[in-house]
Amino acid sequence: MKVLGLDSSGLVASVAVVEDDNLLAEYTVNYKKTHSQTLLPMLDQIVTMIELDLNTIDAIAVAGGPGSFTGLRIGSATAKGLGFALGKPLIQIPTVDGLAYNLCGSHNLICPLMDARRNQTYTGLYMFVDDVMQVVEPQCAVGIDEIVERINHENQAVVFLGDGVPVFRSFIEENCRVPFSFAPAHLNKQRAAAVASLGILYLQEGKIQTAAQHRPDYLRLSQAERERLAQEESMSDPK
Repeated sequence: MKVLGLDSSGLVASVAVVEDDNLLAEYTVNYKKTHSQTLLPMLDQIVTMIELDLNTIDAIAVAGGPGSFTGLRIGSATAKGLGFALGKPLIQIPTVDGLAYNLCGSHNLICPLMDARRNQTYTGLYMFVDDVMQVVEPQCAVGIDEIVERINHENQAVVFLGDGVPVFRSFIEENCRVPFSFAPAHLNKQRAAAVASLGILYLQEGKIQTAAQHRPDYLRLSQAERERLAQEESMSDPK
């Protein structure tokens, strides 16, 4: 099975092609350019470098959220466009699951952290048993204090990764009461290779959708939507 992976859910833009258990190519950039400027050119470079006929892929795996609202829309639009054009199914990979899969084989508890602003994080808890990922706490949007307290109750060594680590590192160091560590640079951000590898597993299990069915999973309302609801509530308040 050959799967194209896309991840633009956070600061990183990443494209990869995985065939069975073989990574054919990966292009990952963590830079200030917008994903709309980078994602398709990166895909084009990979297609050229490995002489890939996109019609030979079996499916397109995309990090489907949570994450940056703009980044998710760009990734989803790219995946949907390719799905429609190539007539290929899509595989929606929960962003936090994809992050955790970077550390496949770890014997510790794994806690991905994405900065969701306002002291909130997109996170979850995972373990690997015989290299099979077990979801201890499904991806969620919570305060950093909540997830650290949950980890303390697990009473097990934990590895943190994700773009939320620099934001929450001081809090973790002051409040985490179990042994902890931070993933190294080559594993601590989103990677399309992990998304595509999980995509292979999902494809084998029949967890696919059509391009028309695909919708990002934001987990919470955007700031604009929150402000609109707050304004509507204030206008309807009889006071």
